[in-house]
Amino acid sequence: MNPRIPVFTDDPGWHGKRLKEAFATRGREAVFISLKDCALNLTNIGHPAVLIPGFEDALPEGVFVRGVPGGTLQQVIARLDILHALKLLGVTVYNDGQAVERTVDKAMTSFLLHLNHVPTPNTWVCESRAQAHELMLRETMAGRTLVIKPLFGSQGQGVRKLEHGMPFPVPMEEHVDGLYYLQSYIDSGEGAWHDHRVFVIHGKAVAAMKRYGSHWVNNVAQGGRCEPIAAEGELATMAEAAASAVDVNYCGVDIIRDSDGKLYVLEVNSIPAWKGLQGVAGFDIAQVLVDDFMAHIHARPTLAIVS
Repeated sequence: MNPRIPVFTDDPGWHGKRLKEAFATRGREAVFISLKDCALNLTNIGHPAVLIPGFEDALPEGVFVRGVPGGTLQQVIARLDILHALKLLGVTVYNDGQAVERTVDKAMTSFLLHLNHVPTPNTWVCESRAQAHELMLRETMAGRTLVIKPLFGSQGQGVRKLEHGMPFPVPMEEHVDGLYYLQSYIDSGEGAWHDHRVFVIHGKAVAAMKRYGSHWVNNVAQGGRCEPIAAEGELATMAEAAASAVDVNYCGVDIIRDSDGKLYVLEVNSIPAWKGLQGVAGFDIAQVLVDDFMAHIHARPTLAIVS
């Protein structure tokens, strides 16, 4: 048994430090590796088909995914191919490539939530500027506000409201990039903007917080203030349903409550930060993640070799 566990990330930072400590507690060494440095080598000359720096002779039992670097479409697909290939070779991939694909793509996340009857805002995705413009006019002239988001993005970057009389976003404008991902704006209360982040591990909501913002985007990265709340009741049930809909090992689920008290899932993040949540949680989130990861390794089926 190799005691080293690759943690795929280009920026270990605070989260990497917490994971390294948690793995050490379980007798394992976390080693930080970029997916950019991995490769496929399909030559059948006695080495693994997936080359991971430091694991040239044998693949690890599992890999922990903390980041998939951005790049060209070809580069991103190749990096996800590494995750897919590792899983096909029997390596525990936490979270796996499919989970990352389903959640980094907001359109697919929204589709899966809708398909599984998890309440989420009305959503439209299209490339046609004419279709998007018609939609914007119809909704805003009816007094409804829309939100435009980049299809790939996090931490509230590039998220904007579209209201009646506002200029229409043009293709290739910053954060538009020729595609329109539009949602109905859910008002959590003007002047008291807030939403919820629920952390789900192995299908169970384990921690939650309410995030208050000085503006309608409440992400911690945008200056949101965190307050602990219980991970139970309707909030927990909805977060667990969202995690199940996208089939993910662990995730952060963003949920908002409208002025009538109804809950909606806004996003599911398969590579969630938890620094803000750790500040209000009463347990070590990294340790729970590592323990669940190790349980997945121990539960792996043994591949039978047929002679």
